[in-house]
Amino acid sequence: MKQAIVRLVVLGILLANQALVVFGWNPLPFSEDQIYEGVSTVATIGVAVWAWFKDNPVTKKGKHNDKFLRDRGMK
Repeated sequence: MKQAIVRLVVLGILLANQALVVFGWNPLPFSEDQIYEGVSTVATIGVAVWAWFKDNPVTKKGKHNDKFLRDRGMK
């Protein structure tokens, strides 16, 4: 799934690059590999932050629910 999203984003960037070429503007100065690496890095960071947020009670409601589960012996 992650690779499919990255490929879709790369396609969008490449289409934008082609549109720039058609209108006579300088194309984006990135190779397809550089774009793939950049998008992969951003996706990895995003997923890491999301996983950390989902696994840790950082909101008031999350802390309350975490305490509730610990009090019931479920965590």
